[in-house]
Amino acid sequence: MTTTLSLALLALTIGLSHADDNPAVAAMQDYLDFADYGEGSISTEQLASIESTNILYIDTRNPAQYDSGHIPGALNIEWRLILARRAEIPTDRPVVLYCDTGLLSSKAQFSLKIAGRDNIKVLWGGYLMWLAGQDSGD
Repeated sequence: MTTTLSLALLALTIGLSHADDNPAVAAMQDYLDFADYGEGSISTEQLASIESTNILYIDTRNPAQYDSGHIPGALNIEWRLILARRAEIPTDRPVVLYCDTGLLSSKAQFSLKIAGRDNIKVLWGGYLMWLAGQDSGD
């Protein structure tokens, strides 16, 4: 048991020291040092007040969730695949990511931001908030 614990602590120590030298960690810290509180998000009210014909919506949920209902015209790229499929995401127009609530799409937006994409927003409240607005006629 002691050997296993010692090996686990050694692996953790090596992992932590390696993280200090990781350029991805440095890039994330640079972003977090200067990010505004609402950085990267957009509300359904803000969407309603802007010209939205040029916006690309990306549903970051899994295909079954997408198939059960999505924003019309939305592309489905599951959040875990967002970096692998980033070539499909335009850089010359606004892109709004969403999931059910905004949690998973926020992870995808953060990844794309670190990868240098500045035209990506997350729909605050996600598909559920958007859907509620549709039901109320907003």
